[in-house]
Amino acid sequence: MNNSLKNIIKFSNQQVHAVFSILLLSILMTTPANAHRGAKGQGDACRIAVGTEVVHFSAYTPTFTKGDSYCEAIPNLGLTHIVIDYEGKKLRDSTVEFEITKEPEGTRVFYQKPEKIKKGSMDAKVDFTDFGAGEYLTHVTIVDQGEKLDSHLPFTVGIAIEEDNIPYKLIIPIVLVLISLIAMNIVVNKKTKQANATDTTH
Repeated sequence: MNNSLKNIIKFSNQQVHAVFSILLLSILMTTPANAHRGAKGQGDACRIAVGTEVVHFSAYTPTFTKGDSYCEAIPNLGLTHIVIDYEGKKLRDSTVEFEITKEPEGTRVFYQKPEKIKKGSMDAKVDFTDFGAGEYLTHVTIVDQGEKLDSHLPFTVGIAIEEDNIPYKLIIPIVLVLISLIAMNIVVNKKTKQANATDTTH
């Protein structure tokens, strides 16, 4: 192996630790979007602001994922348990309406008529197989003296979010290249030491 190639490999190896550090830092700082993706203006994607109050939206697909909960990205298409919990107690004295629609058509998938839910929790079962994979919208509406204050949370059902894995797809080949460079450098150094040892004995 000529000197120029040796120098290239040695030069690359000198930067291996720095690149690895950057990669590790990128992995640690990259938070994959999971089932609880953040909504705009909210720290928790599962929380819906309804006026001055907040409700918590959860979706369960026990047939597929047992006790795992989702809100903005439900991975499996099938029977889904929808749970909406009041975080405060004021809403228990308010008349609240719940609705889920398929977007962009606005087709109604689920409807809970306006009523006061004293227990502070609403449960529903929706089989999304009947409506298909796609985008949906949860509506939570306070009904007061004929006026309505509507808040909503968009979510998807049966749609894989491939972009979440992009950082890892890019990192893996880079790591493999770095490992190859390290291996090549080890071989070069070993051969160089053997050659120097041979020259010394002569």
